[in-house]
Amino acid sequence: MRYLTAGESHGKQLTTIIEGVPAQLRLLRDDINESLIRRQGGYGRGRRMKIEKDLVEITSGVRHGYTLGSPISLVISNDDFKHWTHIMGEEPIDSDTEIKRQITKPRPGHADLNGALKYNHRDMRNVLERSSARETAARVAAGSIAKIILKELGIDIVGYVKQIYQIEADDQSHLNINDKKKRSNESPVRTLDQKQEQAMMDAIDQAKKDGDSIGGIVEVHVEGVPAGLGSHVHYDRKLDGRIAGSVMSINAFKGVEFGVGFDAARRRGSQTHDEIGYDEDRGYYRATNRLGGFEGGMTTGMPIIIKGVMKPIPTLYKPLNSVDIDSKEPFQASIERSDACAVPAASVVMEHIVAWEVAVAILDQFTSDTMDQLKEAVSNYRERIRLF
Repeated sequence: MRYLTAGESHGKQLTTIIEGVPAQLRLLRDDINESLIRRQGGYGRGRRMKIEKDLVEITSGVRHGYTLGSPISLVISNDDFKHWTHIMGEEPIDSDTEIKRQITKPRPGHADLNGALKYNHRDMRNVLERSSARETAARVAAGSIAKIILKELGIDIVGYVKQIYQIEADDQSHLNINDKKKRSNESPVRTLDQKQEQAMMDAIDQAKKDGDSIGGIVEVHVEGVPAGLGSHVHYDRKLDGRIAGSVMSINAFKGVEFGVGFDAARRRGSQTHDEIGYDEDRGYYRATNRLGGFEGGMTTGMPIIIKGVMKPIPTLYKPLNSVDIDSKEPFQASIERSDACAVPAASVVMEHIVAWEVAVAILDQFTSDTMDQLKEAVSNYRERIRLF
């Protein structure tokens, strides 16, 4: 299973084409829209979330509510494009006509300058329109289909906020996954720690007042994954590596860790690894889950616990210094519409990114032309490893 996205931030639409989804999966537009609406929410989002209402149109691969096994195409129209037609339209312009809203001042922390250097663009709008985090809407749309596949297989997933700026949520690992989903959806900042909600919102408000931005840490919890997904036999088949790379591809993410993660550097081996046990009902299990559900690039059957670190958004209303690529003179970076904090929304994005990679690993490992075949194959595999 794979997907491809296309579209610019202020272009006509975002498009996702997905190949490899099993036939006979029940897929409704409302299921995808639910994920897109969650991505747009969260305290700290900017004005654009009030302009754009991300809703999907399924244009191929689904008939009467069920997938066909052929490529699925999803379209998210940009309602704001009507105001950007002369700036982002595909029609040629007169060479004598000045390009509107041309950008020659790269913003520190963005792809602007590096993309301009690579593709030889004198107008860096050609870079920032595609490198914008708005592209994650197309990826969430793809991930929402992955989540539906996982749900059919008894695998559940949730993302939530662990930290915003210097405000850390207290450990809530005692909550089951359903309680985590409920609290995350009810929280304005998608945290599980209700006592820290207001402090997180206050930090966002202060950053916005200061013309600044703040980042944070999000966590994703996946439950019901069978042991043995991924492989030890080659580097690019290690599932934790594939998940880590995918998470790092999310805009503004700068770090990933599984389980105790970087804290393992401060522990002894006896405090880091998970002892193995066995009982007749569930088969092999781990007494703890310090490694976040992975050993040797493969799942252990324990919940996958993965954190991602998001840097502060680099578009600031008190912009940092930059250099005009035309005049080479120092200047303050251009300002585009932005959020003071997008960490709550990023938890939704990461949830769907992880869901995609887990679903791909399952479809790679098991017969999956149809959902019935896939469910039977996974069920047989679960029983085999339980009796191993």
